Amino acid sequence: MAEEKAVGNRKNLSDMTLEEMRVWFLSLGEKRFRADQVYRWIYQGAGSFDEMKNLPVNLRKKLAVTARLAVPHIVQVQRAADGTRKYLFRLEDDNCIESVFMKYHYGNAICVSSQAGCRMGCAFCASTREGLARNLSAGEMAGQVLAAQRETGERIGHIVVMGSGEPFENYDALARFLRLLHAKDALGISMRHITVSTCGLVPGIHRFVRDFPQVNLAISLHAPTDALRSRLMPVNRKYPLTELMAACEDYMAQTGRRITFEYALMKGINDRDEDIARLLALLAGKRAHVNLIPLNAVRESAFSGSSRTRAREICQILEDHGIPATVRRRLGSEIDAACGQLRLSRKRS
Repeated sequence: MAEEKAVGNRKNLSDMTLEEMRVWFLSLGEKRFRADQVYRWIYQGAGSFDEMKNLPVNLRKKLAVTARLAVPHIVQVQRAADGTRKYLFRLEDDNCIESVFMKYHYGNAICVSSQAGCRMGCAFCASTREGLARNLSAGEMAGQVLAAQRETGERIGHIVVMGSGEPFENYDALARFLRLLHAKDALGISMRHITVSTCGLVPGIHRFVRDFPQVNLAISLHAPTDALRSRLMPVNRKYPLTELMAACEDYMAQTGRRITFEYALMKGINDRDEDIARLLALLAGKRAHVNLIPLNAVRESAFSGSSRTRAREICQILEDHGIPATVRRRLGSEIDAACGQLRLSRKRS
C-alpha cells in the first residue's frame, strides 16, 4: 500500500502537454527548457529518467522522487510472418492491456486499448470476459504507440482506437490522447489518420462530432436488427438502432465524411441472406463503408466465424447494391488475433 501511495503522489509526466510540463518544471524551480528536453525524451519512447542523458544527474534524481512516467511495460510480443505484432503490456498497477502493430501499403498502424478490460458485455468478444478493471490515462494510451515504435524501430503514422475497452466511456482521457497524438511537439499524427471505434454510445458520438470532426469514426454494428443486436450487444438495449443511426446521420451531415461500420461475421448468426438483406436496408443511401470481419474464434464463446468465402460473397452483394465494403485483411493469422485473447491467456496460465 505504501508503494501505491508513493506512485500516486508522484506527478505523471506522460499525461502532460508540453505547456503543462513547462509550468510544472517552473514550479520546481527548474528552467523551462528542461521541460522541453524531458518532453522530447518521452516522445522518443524513453522508459525512465535515467535514459535522459542530457539532464543533470541531480535533476534526474529529483524527478525520480517527484515524478513518474506511466510507461506500459512489454510483457510479451507475438510476431507474425506478415509483420504484425501483438503486444501484451503491463501497467503500473499490474493490469494488462493489448495493442496490435500492423503493416500496410500506406504505412504502419497500431490498434490501441482505451481501457483495461471492458464492461460492454458483447457476447462474442474476449475483451469483456472479466469486466472492466479501469480506464487508461492519455499517457498510457500514447505509451502503447511509443513502446511499439521503440520495439519495432519504425514510425507509426496511423492510429486505431479499437483495442480493449469502449473509448467513449473514457472520453476525457481519449480526447487528451488524441490531442497529444496530433501535437507537433509530440507525435504530430494527422487527425485524418486516426480512427476511433465505438459500440454505439450515442451521447459520445454527438460529443465526438463537435470535438473531433476530422477524426474517423467507426461503429461496431455486427447486427442489422434490434432483436439480434440486443442479444449480441447489451448496449443496444439503451441505444437502439434508430438512435444510433440518427447519431450517425448527424455525424455524416456535419462532417461530410463516411462512417466505417464494423461487422463481425458469425456463422449462422448474422451472415444469412436475410441478415444481409436487412443490413442493406439499414445502410441504404448512407455515406457508409462496411468492414466485414470473419470472427476470430474465442475459446469462451460459442460463436464461430464465417468462412472467408462467405465473407467475399457478402462483400460482393453489398458492392452490387452500392455500399462500399471490404473483407478485413487477415493480419497475423497465426497469433492470438482477437482483442483480449492474449490478456485472457495470461490470466489462465
